[in-house]
Amino acid sequence: MSSPTVVTEAVTTTIDHAADTKGRKRADKPRRKTSFKLFLLISPFLVLSFLFAYYPLYGWVYSLYDYKPALGLSGSEFVGLQWFRLLVSSPTQVDQILQVLTNTLAISFLGLATSILPLLFAVLLNEVKITRFRNAVQTLTTLPNFISWVLVYMIAFSLFSSTGLVNDILLDSGIITTPVKFLDTDQHVWLSMTLWSIWKGLGWGAIIYLAAISGIDPSLYESAKMDGAGRFQTMRYVTIPQLMPTYLVLLLLSVANLLNNGMEQYYVFQNAFNKEHIQVLDLYVYNIGMTGNSLSMATAIGMLKSLISVALLFSVNAFAKRVRGQSLV
Repeated sequence: MSSPTVVTEAVTTTIDHAADTKGRKRADKPRRKTSFKLFLLISPFLVLSFLFAYYPLYGWVYSLYDYKPALGLSGSEFVGLQWFRLLVSSPTQVDQILQVLTNTLAISFLGLATSILPLLFAVLLNEVKITRFRNAVQTLTTLPNFISWVLVYMIAFSLFSSTGLVNDILLDSGIITTPVKFLDTDQHVWLSMTLWSIWKGLGWGAIIYLAAISGIDPSLYESAKMDGAGRFQTMRYVTIPQLMPTYLVLLLLSVANLLNNGMEQYYVFQNAFNKEHIQVLDLYVYNIGMTGNSLSMATAIGMLKSLISVALLFSVNAFAKRVRGQSLV
């Protein structure tokens, strides 16, 4: 038989366990209420994400039909994978897609090569000690991001067209005798598009690095100064190494978006002279769907581009997880 002491201890343990369980339930109630409130706060954004990111995927069904807008989807002929087979069966189509992919990847890799510029700009801007001048420079370099590409092209046309300001100055000074065709040419299209992208996004891209700089431990700078480090040595051995994790994450995400160049910039800058080398994948899909009267083919190409982009994202995520020990998504 159990002794009274053992029985008493068992009863006490049971009572304590019940009290702890009851206390946990009471403590969990506020947490559940808080979690539910937070869920309600993000629910509008979840709805928007579904409407604008997932619901449009229903449009992929158009790639299985010979879609005619006048007939609608129900009146169009079901052709299965015909458009996907056409992409690889027609030599002309294959050559055109290869050229478009070359343009897309070339411009994307130039963008990756110049992605270090916002970081360097943020580091140099952080070293400016005159607050008003620094704020003015940051504002002036950030403003182009809020200018539409249509207005950017208007600026480019006013400056670099055959009758633009640059040609007028060169002609009046006697440097040239005939206007230089800066825009109406097929030469250096990839480089010119990259330069316009840099001009438009340099200040905006530097904002995230300026925010990261503000989070660097000030004791690191104090230690560097005590060791005799100058301003450039502080930038090299303190600021830039502290920014590299942020830069690498953004770089990996950019690699996952190699095929997503957008189309606004290239659409406004394209013309009959540079169309061969300026037509990226997004612009090619638009041209086929809107001017080529083949919405089904455009849907098939856009669908393949999305699948490849998702595959690149997961590949980059696996690489980041192996190298950094932490995934991106």
